[in-house]
Amino acid sequence: MPNPKQSLRELPAVEILVKALCLQCPLPRALVTTFVQRELYQWRQKILSGATPSRVEIEKEIAASLKTFAASRLQPVINATGVIIHTNLGRSPLGREAANTLTEIATGYCNLEFNLPDGARGKRAGYLETALASLLEAEAATAVNNCAAALVLTLRHLCVGDKNEVIVSRSELVEIGGGFRIPEILETSGAKLVEVGATNKTNLNDYAKAITANTAMILKVHRSNFYIGGFTEEPEVSDLAKLAHEHQLPLVEDIGSGAMMNTDELAPIDHEPTPQQALRNGIDLVCFSGDKLLGGPQSGIIAGNKELVAGIKKEPFFRAVRCDKLILTVLQECIDTYLANKSSGGTFGVPALEFISENVATLRERAEQIISRLPGSAQSCCEVVETIARTGGGTMPKSEIPSVAIAISPTKISVNRLATLLRTGDRAIVGVVVESQLRLDLRTVFAHQDDCLVEALEQVL
Repeated sequence: MPNPKQSLRELPAVEILVKALCLQCPLPRALVTTFVQRELYQWRQKILSGATPSRVEIEKEIAASLKTFAASRLQPVINATGVIIHTNLGRSPLGREAANTLTEIATGYCNLEFNLPDGARGKRAGYLETALASLLEAEAATAVNNCAAALVLTLRHLCVGDKNEVIVSRSELVEIGGGFRIPEILETSGAKLVEVGATNKTNLNDYAKAITANTAMILKVHRSNFYIGGFTEEPEVSDLAKLAHEHQLPLVEDIGSGAMMNTDELAPIDHEPTPQQALRNGIDLVCFSGDKLLGGPQSGIIAGNKELVAGIKKEPFFRAVRCDKLILTVLQECIDTYLANKSSGGTFGVPALEFISENVATLRERAEQIISRLPGSAQSCCEVVETIARTGGGTMPKSEIPSVAIAISPTKISVNRLATLLRTGDRAIVGVVVESQLRLDLRTVFAHQDDCLVEALEQVL
């Protein structure tokens, strides 16, 4: 029978273990101490339950757990997956100008709610809201901290009392990231879902038959993260808008990704609907994410009818999801950049759009240069291959963007071990394992990060 008292003596002293671990992980000593205390408590419970670990085993396990914990701290990552709007890697990177302005605002004071000309209290986000309305060709616009909040706010404002029915096509009852589903969002807001049509076919008459005295609005949800093909049907937005307005009902659309330009002009990919198009087609309110194709910070934008926008801003819940000065700063810079370059076209300095439009020949040249800079033994493990990149982030699911990757076939370690070493190196590099190769897709790697790839590959190969 194991002797718990004898095994408990194997537990190392907190201070000794903390001192050793602080040399391995550059975390605050107080945090390491708390972590070690919790781990030792768990080991104590295991020993009392019959486990008989040695002190070396305990110290090794705690050190490994601390390393895993330290890796969860937010840090820069080189995205070599080929997924441009990668939700797990922070979605769209910010443009350089927006980031620089953010630093200036974040490290000092600003006129968040202060009117500089008259020295009185000012209106939060007044400039941004006007700029947003201008860009979106809308009567009014505002922003909150994410798109789900934008939709919930809209539902809370329009669904009052018994007049709380929201008509949605069955083909648009989507699930967004993190397992959140449109029916659940409606339920949370107090709305009653009224499903119409079938999965593949919904016509105008389906909507018309569902309208009752309790109908609050008609909701369209853009299928941004999946598509339906084959035997399908859905009414034109302009016809649906006419139906809604004949019954004095608002027509609202969640268009998801927030493309500000014609995506099919950037690359051989699908055309993503824009909020401007939606509003021109008769939509009363649109909402979309700011951190996808727009290329801004995490935020949710609401635009359209000025009376509806004003009413939403008066909702008590609006304050709970309003943007802080950091989100407002980045969003303001992003919108200004679009407005300043509206007539000239291009990618507006938005990294996500630049990645989408990057020339394949340029990517191939970069890949060849990276491999040529490696030692001979490492070069023999690498080759340039054609691959497919994707927009990601629940955007344009059918789009396949031709791309180029460095395919690595390691000889001295397994491909999974290689992937782990790159992810846990001095600069985390995330690639994709394809059969027996690790692929580093350069479409999502900034050109200035090529040196980091060379250094990392020299070390691990």
